[in-house]
Amino acid sequence: MTKPVKLTYHHLGIPTTLPIPGEVYLEEYKVYHFGYESSEYGIEWMRYEKDCPLPEIVKTLPHVAFEVDDIYEAIKGKKVIIEPNSPSEGNIVAFIEENGTPIEFIQIQKTGI
Repeated sequence: MTKPVKLTYHHLGIPTTLPIPGEVYLEEYKVYHFGYESSEYGIEWMRYEKDCPLPEIVKTLPHVAFEVDDIYEAIKGKKVIIEPNSPSEGNIVAFIEENGTPIEFIQIQKTGI
């Protein structure tokens, strides 16, 4: 029997079509994001360009994100819809689909340990 993966709430991602002052553009993914760093509740707004390569389910439905210690263990045996990748330095992210809903896992590289 495998040990359960510890999930720590990180943020809720909500798709939007409206630009938000201060949003940050991720050119490789053709997506703008804003908010979870400054939101008391960890809410992030995501705005996708028309030719964004991410799956429709991620672009159209909200997702919940969890921080995990080992992203590869967290996605093992799951329906992976976005393979592990690094959208920003020190972070590895991946998405799975759970009962028609996108779920994001984030592994943050700890420094100074």
